[in-house]
Amino acid sequence: MDQQHARPSFWKTPFGIAASLIAVVASVYLWIAHRDHFLALLPFAILAACPLMHVFMHRGHGGHAHGAKPKNNGTPRG
Repeated sequence: MDQQHARPSFWKTPFGIAASLIAVVASVYLWIAHRDHFLALLPFAILAACPLMHVFMHRGHGGHAHGAKPKNNGTPRG
């Protein structure tokens, strides 16, 4: 693809920059205004992250075929 016609990354578009700025401002506000609530719920958020990571990180390795070995038809390796 020609470099002059390549689409810019989402983060370099005006909408991406504005979305990033809004996310940073909202995060700072929530940290300042609700720090006690956030810190009280942090252990539960960590526990909730475990099953979510398990669900979303297992889709790339091909499933749970534990113990599946390739067949060699009885021929020795050598």
